Amino acid sequence: MTNGQEWNEEEWTKRKLDEQRRLYHLHGRPLEKEHTGEFVAISLDGDIILGRREGEILKRALDTFGRDNFALARVGHKAMAEWLSL
Repeated sequence: MTNGQEWNEEEWTKRKLDEQRRLYHLHGRPLEKEHTGEFVAISLDGDIILGRREGEILKRALDTFGRDNFALARVGHKAMAEWLSL
């Protein structure tokens, strides 16, 4: 429970997915022409980390943005887009 409300996993997941889509649309899509296939971590403020190795980008994003404060996607690959809550 948080702030007197019960935690709802389905609502939390939906909010995270909506935020991930918004972040990718605003900050990831413009990268598609020159960076398709690379991985991108996008902070809640729109800062980005780009690279070719997913594990490296994940570690850098955790170190830079903090846990649960970024979206991770593969540029130009819709199926790879995912919200990470580590």
